[in-house]
Amino acid sequence: MPALLRRLRQRLTARDHGLLVLRRAGRTAIVMPGTFALCDQVIGNPEMALFAAFGSFAMLMLVGFGGPMRQRMQAQASLAVVSSLFVCLGTLASRAAWLACLAMAVLGFGVLLAGAVSSVLAGASTSLLLSFILPVSLPGTASDVPDRLAGWGLAAVVGLFAIRLLWPEPAADPLRGKAVGACRALAARLRSEDEASSPDHQQIVRNAHRALDELQRQFLTTPYRPTGLSASDRAVVRLVDELNWARRVIVHSLPIPDDSPNLAARRARIAAANVLGHGADLLAAPRTSPDALHTAAAELRAALFALERDAADVLPPLSGRGPGNGTGASTVSTDETNETDEASEPADRQVTEVIDALEPSFRAHELAFVVGAIGDNIDAAARAERRTWLQRLLGRQATGLPGTLSAAQERVSAHVDPHSVWLHNSVRGAVGLALAVLVANLTDVQHAFWVVVGALSVLRSNALSTGQNALRAVLGTLAGFAIGALLLLPIGSDTTPLWFLLPVTILVAGVAPAVISFAAGQAAFTLELVILFNILQPTGWRVGLVRIEDVAIGCGVSLVVGLLFWPRGAGAALNTALSQAYTASSRYLAAAVEFGLRRPGSRPASTAVEAKRQAVRAASAARRMDDAFRQYLTERGAKTTPLAEFAMLIGGVIGLRLAADTVLDLWERDGDQAFGEGSAARPTQLPHAQLRHTLLRRTWQVTDWYDDFARSLDGERPVPRSLDQDADADRALVRALREDLRDKHGIASATAVRVIWTGDHLSALRRNQPTLVQPVLATGLAHGERAPD
Repeated sequence: MPALLRRLRQRLTARDHGLLVLRRAGRTAIVMPGTFALCDQVIGNPEMALFAAFGSFAMLMLVGFGGPMRQRMQAQASLAVVSSLFVCLGTLASRAAWLACLAMAVLGFGVLLAGAVSSVLAGASTSLLLSFILPVSLPGTASDVPDRLAGWGLAAVVGLFAIRLLWPEPAADPLRGKAVGACRALAARLRSEDEASSPDHQQIVRNAHRALDELQRQFLTTPYRPTGLSASDRAVVRLVDELNWARRVIVHSLPIPDDSPNLAARRARIAAANVLGHGADLLAAPRTSPDALHTAAAELRAALFALERDAADVLPPLSGRGPGNGTGASTVSTDETNETDEASEPADRQVTEVIDALEPSFRAHELAFVVGAIGDNIDAAARAERRTWLQRLLGRQATGLPGTLSAAQERVSAHVDPHSVWLHNSVRGAVGLALAVLVANLTDVQHAFWVVVGALSVLRSNALSTGQNALRAVLGTLAGFAIGALLLLPIGSDTTPLWFLLPVTILVAGVAPAVISFAAGQAAFTLELVILFNILQPTGWRVGLVRIEDVAIGCGVSLVVGLLFWPRGAGAALNTALSQAYTASSRYLAAAVEFGLRRPGSRPASTAVEAKRQAVRAASAARRMDDAFRQYLTERGAKTTPLAEFAMLIGGVIGLRLAADTVLDLWERDGDQAFGEGSAARPTQLPHAQLRHTLLRRTWQVTDWYDDFARSLDGERPVPRSLDQDADADRALVRALREDLRDKHGIASATAVRVIWTGDHLSALRRNQPTLVQPVLATGLAHGERAPD
């Protein structure tokens, strides 16, 4: 026996981190029998007792909010109010079968779709649905509302005290803690970049990679988005992508020697490290003063302006014959080939010199942009948490932050798309629950709500998973019925032993799904119901037999719905979501470059509007991709494609979007006179037709490739071959710069620097293509064949 208990304890601690499931099950095992006994034995109201029992189960077992205790209590109180309203609505809708079916469909769809807004709503969806399923499945009238509401309300109030007093979970935010560690690790790496040969630097690099990997793992292994709807939580989520992008920029950067002319790049890197360090401190203690972060952010902005102001100074003179008048009115075609072989070698060398000269400042600019965004997000999170209780109660957001309602609208609108996995699951769940209510009413089963609960418990994102869960549910119910029958044979009609068995079965029913299996949880839940209903109305083993019949009906309904509505599940939907995300992000990049190649002050309003519109579309597509990936992670069954391959493809979308963000930000400051002294010496110039055509041609090459790659993920065409480096395009770009954007001494303008940096972003995206093609070809993720070499 001690060995068995030891193994059970090891299994429990391995599968229930922090013993969160055991805490919930233990609280329910205390509260549920207590409220049930009060209503049944003391008050003598069986219907009130039934709703008190299931209310305790819904409020304590099926939901577990995270965060500080105050936030948990607020979320729990909100759940109590909304679920009580659902009890009333469900009772009123139960009077007619058609009304019950329609109400179940509408409310089920709304609750499930609202889960896309935040983890708070997603985690409470089962409890909310149960608060409506129970009353709508038990025919009643308006006169039954007070008893039902009293039972549910009693469970909700007692549940609030239980969460606060009975073995409360420690306040923890694992994602925030990992983000703090990642910020500090990246800051340490940036400060040690110029000591790359030292052993300490190598250890710092390993520590940074480990911290970022842990942050990514924490984010990806959470089925629902591991934050709430608050502005603070939304800001923390954005840090995950931005910190991973910052790591990638740092990895591709080279140490800057002391004698390098790129001292502005070195200063920008140190300023970025300071922002990350002070940002980590503020993120860990958001109620402290933000002055240190604000000062570091101001220094980073100054370093960014210095980069853009001084970058042209490190360029070699753009020698060569220009148009002759120094105005930049070039008429040279990019396809000219009349240069001699002797001239082509110096041209190639000049291309290399120009690009290499700006590489450190380009990487520093890229890093400064993403770290600036990281600092802004941390500041936003801290400002949101420093609001007063009254401001939180009234829903007022900190200055400059989007309101809660606008954030919810933005997230829901992203899923109003025919390819959204969350929309598929919401429709599938609503139809399944409504059909279960209809079937239960038409067949006149004894306990209709078991049919609906059975349908809810097994309905998954594809027909195979639904079928597997239906089989497990029926087998588990059979096992629970068998155990219950064996227990009731010697007990007979004596309910006293059942009162002692009820808390034990509740505890086991709460722990078994997480620690043992889904079928074991169904068996324990069946045994719990057999005991509960035999206390209310002793009928022996027949209660279990009825439950088997009802659960089988509910499972059958779920299987039919799963076969009819998107039976392929999240695996196929993830391909589609990836395809849409790549397409939307590539269009955003094209719009950002098009915006940049217009004269400041005279850019058509439509150009800026289009760039912002494409940015919103790209963000929505990326959100749907993220949710599809999470759904794929939670599906049962073997994964035919390694998760690392999908993570690499998702990283490609993130890189494409952030590159577009950086390009748009770069050109939005074109002509900004905040560069300090000397900025007037390099007035902003418009890229002439030759240069504009050259850069747009390179942009179209890259975006067309990503569009083709997106279509290959959706099976519309073969996987495209990665683009080779286009030396002719590089020479054409430098030639255009030499002829369009230089003064009479051959010194490049500030716009020339922006052009080269934009080209560097395009080159980085081109170099990333093999890392995207390889996993697709290796795993057969796309349905098309490989493009010919």
